[in-house]
Amino acid sequence: MVLHPAPAALGHRRDLSAAPLLVAMRGGTPSRVPVWFMRQAGRSLPEYRALRADTGMLQSCFTPDLTCEITLQPVRRHGVDAAILFSDIVVPLHAAGVGVDIVPGTGPVVAQPVRTEADVDRLPVLLAEQVEPVADAVRLLLPELGRTPLIGFSGAPFTLASYLVEGGPSRNHERTKALMRAEPRVWHRLMSALTDLATTFLRAQIDAGVDAVQLFDSWAGALSERDYREYVQPHSARVLAGVADAGVPRVHFGVGTGELLGAMAEAGTDVIGVDWRVPLNEAAHRTGNRHPVQGNLDPAVLFADWPSIEAEVRRIVDEGRLAPGHVFNLGHGVLPGTDPTVLTRVVELVHSLRP
Repeated sequence: MVLHPAPAALGHRRDLSAAPLLVAMRGGTPSRVPVWFMRQAGRSLPEYRALRADTGMLQSCFTPDLTCEITLQPVRRHGVDAAILFSDIVVPLHAAGVGVDIVPGTGPVVAQPVRTEADVDRLPVLLAEQVEPVADAVRLLLPELGRTPLIGFSGAPFTLASYLVEGGPSRNHERTKALMRAEPRVWHRLMSALTDLATTFLRAQIDAGVDAVQLFDSWAGALSERDYREYVQPHSARVLAGVADAGVPRVHFGVGTGELLGAMAEAGTDVIGVDWRVPLNEAAHRTGNRHPVQGNLDPAVLFADWPSIEAEVRRIVDEGRLAPGHVFNLGHGVLPGTDPTVLTRVVELVHSLRP
């Protein structure tokens, strides 16, 4: 296996070349198994609920000092090996001027769904200055984090497209799949526009100083491999290529994407995120044993008794040793009812196990 060298320090970017997270993401052997959790800053933390009691989700994402504090909360509490910027998949859409809101109990809701060529034509272009509050939050975070890496992220074009076409969360993605097949030219124009948007959003975070980025394709698991390769992969590949020159590790993650892992790896990434449905060693095999893996404890397991949780954590770390590198994580985000003390115990256990 060829190790990916750490980039030279870039201006304001900290030299964290020895940080366990970044060592593992580049295929090296870290001093300990690194661990962080998707959705680690959020409703499972009482301090988060208190801080956000009177503030909407999107407002929180565009208030730099609030974003900074929320991002830091799980680092202080759990001792994780990375912070992930507190944000949301639809933040760049909102910043560009798309009418989208995050409705409690529902999720993102789009005021005017995108279903025709004229709708695509009306989509605004995202400019870097429109997400300057996000970049400001990154700049506030860097000195506060010390030696802890900061991960930036964006929704992938397909997941963003799904929200726009469906008008909100969808179980079956029927309108999205219908547009893909009935109007492929319109579909690819939409995906191209969202590729530009996602790339701009990631570049703004990288330029502000994040140490790694993750592309979330939350809904790609709804697709067959054939459809993924035809309608999605080229666009995700362009996003990942658009930030490759920055030298920061790139993670590609989706939910229910076990059958797509090979195609997702081929889109061009450094690390493959794996949900809980596929063992990490099998995921590594499906991606040619060329990529470190990230994952993959089932978030629901955290509601079990401690001996059951410990057994699962140990199994996953054992499987991760068979991959070209391993970052411990959940297979998706922390569930709101999770006991924060359990997350802290998981971090301590992971850190006690050999890489």
